Amino acid sequence: MCSGGVLAEFRRQHPVTRDIPVAWADMDAFGHVNNAVYLRYFETARIALFEQVGFADRTGTGGVGPILAATECRFRIPVKYPDTVTAATWIEDVSNDRFLMGFAVFSHAHDGIAAEGTGRIVAYDYAAWKKAVLDNEIRQQLAALGLRK
Repeated sequence: MCSGGVLAEFRRQHPVTRDIPVAWADMDAFGHVNNAVYLRYFETARIALFEQVGFADRTGTGGVGPILAATECRFRIPVKYPDTVTAATWIEDVSNDRFLMGFAVFSHAHDGIAAEGTGRIVAYDYAAWKKAVLDNEIRQQLAALGLRK
């Protein structure tokens, strides 16, 4: 069971975190959380980061917003119900038209990281249906959301 100290340090190091209860329906026939569910955990953290920097609400007006170009996940500990996970994200790299996000899923029951991954996000012009350039304000806000040591 989660000691609290390890989780507190995990939260301190990661700029964006969200607690997510593990649902019974998240488990597969093998009795652990299905691999596809971890991508939803990543998504929860990713959208929270987009909201934090004001990048999530730009597509409704036909402006430039984020689009997921690629993602990967490495599984470390099988999670099962009942549990709560804390999904975290941070920025690993920012360039002119894209950025790389890191993800981690912390299991409270195991008191450790259950999965890690990355997501490559591209700036996308939803009105023109093509790749775009990140504006300087968003680029700076993203760059500030790296891992805390």
